[in-house]
Amino acid sequence: MHLMLIRFLYRSVTEVSWRLLFKAAWLWCGKGLLALRAYKKRLKKDIQFPPFLFFSLTNACNLRCRGCWVTPPDLATTLPIESMENAIRAGQKESVYFYTLLGGEPFLAPTMWEIIERHPEAYYQIITNGQFLTLENVKRLKKLGNVSPLVSIDGLEAESDARRGVGTYAKSLEGCRELQQQKLLYGVATVVTGKNFETVVTEDYVRKFIDLGAMYLWFYVFRPVGPDPARELVVSPEKLLELRRRLLKLRRKMPIILIDTYWDAQGFAVCPASKGMSFVIGPGGSIDPCPPLTVARESVTDNGGDFHKTVNESGFLRRFRDFIRDKYDGDRSQGCVIIDHPKELAEFFRSENAEDRSGREFLHELETQPAHMSHYLPGEEVPEDYWVYRILKKTLFFGMGAYG
Repeated sequence: MHLMLIRFLYRSVTEVSWRLLFKAAWLWCGKGLLALRAYKKRLKKDIQFPPFLFFSLTNACNLRCRGCWVTPPDLATTLPIESMENAIRAGQKESVYFYTLLGGEPFLAPTMWEIIERHPEAYYQIITNGQFLTLENVKRLKKLGNVSPLVSIDGLEAESDARRGVGTYAKSLEGCRELQQQKLLYGVATVVTGKNFETVVTEDYVRKFIDLGAMYLWFYVFRPVGPDPARELVVSPEKLLELRRRLLKLRRKMPIILIDTYWDAQGFAVCPASKGMSFVIGPGGSIDPCPPLTVARESVTDNGGDFHKTVNESGFLRRFRDFIRDKYDGDRSQGCVIIDHPKELAEFFRSENAEDRSGREFLHELETQPAHMSHYLPGEEVPEDYWVYRILKKTLFFGMGAYG
């Protein structure tokens, strides 16, 4: 067994509450495998229903991060608990028990606590900016046990505060320390940009969050969206390829799970939305294709609240997947159409008469956005070279193994 894996397992059993580890092992990993099996059976029957779901609980947020797709209005919208219940009931019939809670800032939605408490049989990942991880809230999360917070931090203090606001980095680290002291299973989400690249894709950066008790570090690549798209933060193709290579080296050395949602075990580019791996239920109940794409034709209340029927019969969601495949290498390799084909994406949404739920002129933003190159770099594929991650990507990693 490789030394890194031994060190990670040691960290897990000494730094995380055993009760929380057991819950994660069963509710997240165990049921995740069952969800994957059920999902693959549905694919063979041409049934469209994902193995996990996103709930965008609210469009309220205390921050104004550059390049964020959420536009907080004067009067916030919060996803009703009834809408979540509709989706969860439908999901349970298809062995779906994993839900990602995001916003805005999910801690600003009182329904966050209610839905977790109502469904202890499910597991939740909360994507949070970390500003509300007080001792009281962290203890409450620990008591629930079926939650893994994912704290957004985009570099060290200078880089993170430049994108998220002065003082946010220090406050997020305070939250990480509370999570560590209470022995919660948690992770850190870092958006890799053209400005912070040389800081965040390094051993020193990863080690910092190991020392703070994080058990996984999730790397995202910056997408220029929202009212302040901050296009100067876009990552160049050369740096994207370097990101891939550095991740492979870091995975062999650092006792922490390093997650990306961009490449499969063979190194081919991946778009989770093209696989129908998950959909997003927006604050107003819309069923969106993926988190940054706040456009929809259906709502969770359609068909008398029969969420399964609405998703399975959605021609819009099926054609969206076909649109992505047509722009790339079919099912073998796909990039991000937001970056690679923004104008064509806007044309597709207009042709579908999809409703813009962003609260601004999102389709106009796409039409006027210059195309960049995403992680789709044909001919430059770099396969996973560490057996641990080859197995994880085929069983549990992003997409619950659907790309393996």
